[in-house]
Amino acid sequence: MAIKDTTRKAFIEDNDENIFIGIDLPFRKSNGKEGYFASTSTTIEAVKNNIRNLVNTHQGERFMQPNLGLNLRTLLFEHITNENLIGVQNAIMDKFEFWLPFVEVRNIEVLSNDDDSNIGMNEIRVKILFNIKQDPNTLDSVTLDFNSEISEGDR
Repeated sequence: MAIKDTTRKAFIEDNDENIFIGIDLPFRKSNGKEGYFASTSTTIEAVKNNIRNLVNTHQGERFMQPNLGLNLRTLLFEHITNENLIGVQNAIMDKFEFWLPFVEVRNIEVLSNDDDSNIGMNEIRVKILFNIKQDPNTLDSVTLDFNSEISEGDR
């Protein structure tokens, strides 16, 4: 009878150093054998980058994929209420079900400056606790901040 090895975390550890999953963010030149761009070596790192890309993309921004992304930045210029924050949670869940069906969202926290003194005016913090459906015991999180300040690239 076969015995399943439950000590190895397939989505966190990879014994083959020559296999890479995806391009790491932010884009930067590789300093090794992974190719021209720096790459992720585990599935969980690649999923975290996919989540960052999905949540940071404005809906309609991606060419030929008009439904990809969320419109979180438009919420920054509205009066932030509990209904708006619940709407953000629901929108994130809907997009995850469509674009990242292999990810199970355990919890979504959407905080504004009313909830946390460390968050500035017109700023929203989104924290997503998730796991990969094939490995439900491995939890990880992504925290994203959205603010109304203009970044250097937008000037």
